[in-house]
Amino acid sequence: MKHYATGEWIDFVNGLGTLADRAEMQKHLDQGCKRCSNTLSQWRKVRRAAVAEASYQPPVDAVRTAKAMFIGSEWARKSGTTSGIQALFDSFLQPAAEGIRSAGSGARRLLYRADPFRVDLQIEAQLGSKSVVVTGQLLDLRDPDSVGSEVPVVVSNMRGQVVHATTNPFGEFREEIANSGDLELVFQGNNDTPITISLRDVLGQSADRK
Repeated sequence: MKHYATGEWIDFVNGLGTLADRAEMQKHLDQGCKRCSNTLSQWRKVRRAAVAEASYQPPVDAVRTAKAMFIGSEWARKSGTTSGIQALFDSFLQPAAEGIRSAGSGARRLLYRADPFRVDLQIEAQLGSKSVVVTGQLLDLRDPDSVGSEVPVVVSNMRGQVVHATTNPFGEFREEIANSGDLELVFQGNNDTPITISLRDVLGQSADRK
């Protein structure tokens, strides 16, 4: 029994070839050729997948997350895309009480203005653990009585680990992540523009890095 080549079945699936050739190929299938039927079935699956792929639209949340992760990259920072963030307070910059060392502290408080939010952060080292807890709250500067609720937040230790969070009805989030010594937070600002806050040597001490 004659068998048709793979290229011929690809044309058949795509509706190509003369009517006479297509009729002969269909007759061949009707005669029960399993080999050619299997080849045809495989390429029909490929065509269906290609059609589905062309019409696929990723979820909006997935697109936002991808943009947020990209905007926090080293290239993005060098390009100046994280400008417009104003540091209002850093507990590590405050004079330490007499006899108290500020370096190596287990907690740090920070306050930023990143329109349209004021970002209140606290980073704490976990006792007996190689991780830090990041607690934050977003306050909406457009309305003093409002908070930034249901805002996606991406927390990264800048060593490959990423944690996704969403602020609660009070604009708060709390996540734990492995302590690399550095930290990066990304969230959505005006017009869904990602805003990145990067902190090097976040707790003022050198973490173990592999």
